[in-house]
Amino acid sequence: MILPIAALLDYTIGDPWGWPHPVQAIGAWIAAGTETALKRCPTPRSQRIAGVVLALSTIAIASGCSWAIVRLASQLHPSFGIACASLLLASCFAGRSLRRAAEDVLRPLLSGDLDRARDRLRLYVGRDTDNLSPPEIWRAVLETLSENAVDGVTAPLFYAAVGATLPGVGPVPIAFAYKAASTLDSMVGYRDAPYTHLGWFSANLEDRLTWLPCRLTVLTLGAIAGQLRYVWQTCQRDATQDPSPNAGWSECAYAAILGVRLGGLNTYRGVPKPKPLLGEPKRPISEEVIREATQLTRSCFLIWLAIAVGLAIALGASFS
Repeated sequence: MILPIAALLDYTIGDPWGWPHPVQAIGAWIAAGTETALKRCPTPRSQRIAGVVLALSTIAIASGCSWAIVRLASQLHPSFGIACASLLLASCFAGRSLRRAAEDVLRPLLSGDLDRARDRLRLYVGRDTDNLSPPEIWRAVLETLSENAVDGVTAPLFYAAVGATLPGVGPVPIAFAYKAASTLDSMVGYRDAPYTHLGWFSANLEDRLTWLPCRLTVLTLGAIAGQLRYVWQTCQRDATQDPSPNAGWSECAYAAILGVRLGGLNTYRGVPKPKPLLGEPKRPISEEVIREATQLTRSCFLIWLAIAVGLAIALGASFS
């Protein structure tokens, strides 16, 4: 019951602005640990050790606390336990948040308010947005949607499904463990100073945890579009050029299916950084393309949700 209820909550409510969110607590722990480590660990070796401790402690605390909350709520009343578990699990999904972020940028862009569109885009991407042209804004929105479709939507569902098949564990702790790893990567998993040594473990761990869900997402998207062979071949040709073992594959799958080109030159803090070109520019990126991308993500999520619920029911019956 928890998986479909959480999915419904994410689709209908998402993460309301101003509401407390578990990721905020995870982020606060990571920020405090990062500040302490950078102050007390002056050498690369000590920072690497601190990075391992920070990552493992964050994942253990996030997973353990979520398990304890659900356990305590269930002891008070089974229905209360289901409600808490569903709310916690819904916070791990970012489907509605991604759609809302895209709409937040597209609304001023479509009305011709380019400055406003650049300003809103700055909230969701790391690249410099001050001088982006409309086509570059369209590309940035689609790249954000396609990259985060894995770590924000399908990968949390994948690990929730794994947890749902484990007696006595449930979907919430495993999903929270992955969410903690993803948050670690987004906060400290950089090659640049001061995170070069502190964040190496977090970056590599998140890459490995996301590898399988990412490839399964690419295969699912290709099957949904009826272009499985073409999508896989395009990813093998283009995505392997991306330094990230997962982001390039996710973005390339969407580019191939939608018939657009992603990648190219981005600027970060005034420094130009080229990214590999993904897909073929058969048509320009437009509002229609963005909506097709969100529909692809939703369809993939629903297919995985149905499979996960079916497996949980089947395994539950076999254990009973």
